[in-house]
Amino acid sequence: MGFIVKNTTFPGLLDLLAPHHCRGCVRLGEPICHRCKNNIILDFHNHCPNCKALNPTGKCPKCNALPPAFVVSERTDLIAHAIDDLKFNSTRALARPLAEILDEILPVIDGQVEIVPLPTIARHVRARGLDHTLAVSKHLARLRGSRYTVNRLIVRAKDTVQIGADRKTRLVQAAEAYKLSPGASIDPDITYLLFDDVWTTGASIKATVKLLKSSGAQKIIVAVLARATLSRR
Repeated sequence: MGFIVKNTTFPGLLDLLAPHHCRGCVRLGEPICHRCKNNIILDFHNHCPNCKALNPTGKCPKCNALPPAFVVSERTDLIAHAIDDLKFNSTRALARPLAEILDEILPVIDGQVEIVPLPTIARHVRARGLDHTLAVSKHLARLRGSRYTVNRLIVRAKDTVQIGADRKTRLVQAAEAYKLSPGASIDPDITYLLFDDVWTTGASIKATVKLLKSSGAQKIIVAVLARATLSRR
């Protein structure tokens, strides 16, 4: 699948005019059909994104520094196509079914929850016409009800691009890439649901978890659509 570099159409116009094909079975009608979406949900078995151990509760006993984490699947097939099409082609219609999958696999969370999308690099948002993590987060908040809000609590301190970087470079970049939004405050009674599309090395998630904890967050949960494998270089 070829991906555009810049979205020069009106945001969402092609979504409205062009018919959708399921990214899984190519059936005409929805960007992810009901059957393929249900197959992902039924096949879900949570594994720790850090060590890959089967982890039904989300809290991995081997990875103590990581808060409870839930990952939909490996970055293959339908999920990979859907993420790439949303992220690089700005296919807005994919944000809702991806949020619906997250809604099904995430546990019930008590109390007030703020969904915190990992921020997309500003120039990428301008070029694509869409912040894909924010779009999914907004749909997830609507699906989960009034106790859930979206909070752009974390912003970019540096616009470093991690695509193509090795593990060591990613870790260094991520440690300096994020900061709290100016004027933001942390409430220890709120659960912060940190969301990203893909876990590769986990550098971005680990850096933002550390930032939230050091700022006073007591309750953090991580949600990721897919786990990717970083090629050895």
